[in-house]
Amino acid sequence: MDKKQIVFDKIKGIIVSELGVKPEKVVLEACLADDFGADSLDALELFNQIESEFLVSISDEAATKMHAVGDLVDYVIEHVNAKYFD
Repeated sequence: MDKKQIVFDKIKGIIVSELGVKPEKVVLEACLADDFGADSLDALELFNQIESEFLVSISDEAATKMHAVGDLVDYVIEHVNAKYFD
């Protein structure tokens, strides 16, 4: 399994758990606000869970640029420690 799939699967689980979204609705192109109805508080909690899972820090500036599931996946892949995948 490649890194993108591993990260996507974990983020998908977090989204399903935090936002109560059906797993089949979580795709890379899905928008957190438009498709899942996430407000700023939901997004904050989601980012906190992602930070805890992957041991990354998501700045406020970076968070404002993340709208789709794919944005989250790409950010984590770019910032996670390579040892996460060992």
